[in-house]
Amino acid sequence: MKATTHYDLFIIGGGINGCGVVRDAAGRGFSVGLAEMNDLASGTSSASTKLVHGGLRYLKHYEFKLVREALKEREIIWHMAPHIVHPLRFILPYHQKMRAA
Repeated sequence: MKATTHYDLFIIGGGINGCGVVRDAAGRGFSVGLAEMNDLASGTSSASTKLVHGGLRYLKHYEFKLVREALKEREIIWHMAPHIVHPLRFILPYHQKMRAA
């Protein structure tokens, strides 16, 4: 990278959020630069569960709009990256005396 290079947007941090912003901006036609101290997604993102969920935990607090937005975003990611996103079905046990962890 030359010192005279100009970008419409320059992102510092190549974690999931930084890379996501870079991808989105580049897809919209912006010239984008990215700086990361280590390898991409080597920090917090590397310790992530890698789950793309729909925000069901927000139902407990009646955050219906947030759940709807999370489900929409999940579908977008699923369609953008079907090679790395796949459904994982599971059973969630329930008992009246149980509470969320």
